[in-house]
Amino acid sequence: MISHYDWSGGREAMLRFGPDTGPVVVAALPLFEEANRTRAFVVTILRALAERGIASALPDLPGTGESIVPTSEMTLMRLHEAYEAAVDTFDSQGRHCYGVSLRSGVLMDTLGLLYGRWYLAPQSGPELKRELTRIKRAELGREAKKLTEYWYYDNDLPEDAADPPVEIAGNLVPADLMTELSAALLYPKKNECLPRRTVRLETDPKPADLKISAAPLWRRAEPDNDSELAVLLADDIAAWVRQCEG
Repeated sequence: MISHYDWSGGREAMLRFGPDTGPVVVAALPLFEEANRTRAFVVTILRALAERGIASALPDLPGTGESIVPTSEMTLMRLHEAYEAAVDTFDSQGRHCYGVSLRSGVLMDTLGLLYGRWYLAPQSGPELKRELTRIKRAELGREAKKLTEYWYYDNDLPEDAADPPVEIAGNLVPADLMTELSAALLYPKKNECLPRRTVRLETDPKPADLKISAAPLWRRAEPDNDSELAVLLADDIAAWVRQCEG
């Protein structure tokens, strides 16, 4: 069902699935175009979780989906605060929340009061920044050689003037967010006091708790879905949540 949550910036929409009691999976989509390509896939996972008796929620975070905040005003702090507020919706009811994040969605859950984190193909801030820069280079073609390390800042503006957002693949990305991404690293798993499970594609050489053979939906030109993979991942998430719950 379509619900909502409130945070300091206003009221945002939130899809909810599954029972009204027990643990809740709070999902976070990747940023920008990858969100459009994977939203249907994540919703399929959440519906499969509901069939397995696990509740879930997919909040629109500021600057994403149908948010009241435009993408051009997105900041990591706003994303963190809103995610925390979405989690608090359930925590205030005494329900344990578990983060399930895809790609750069892992950057959202910093402040959320979670009992565990489940990641699919996690992407750090610097990795996302490099990807956005690569896309911009492809858009510029020959002009790309003019891009410097901080190409998204306008050096011709007065010092006290705010830099305008830069357009990348049709998205207006705030210049300051690009800098924020440089320092947005994943919390080392060895220092994590909460359960964390990482799932990666077989083609990814980085360590993982589970490797799967699948196509990266986030790389496709158009939004797509993979119901078989969604069921496989829903089984994994459901088993992991139940294990965490004891």
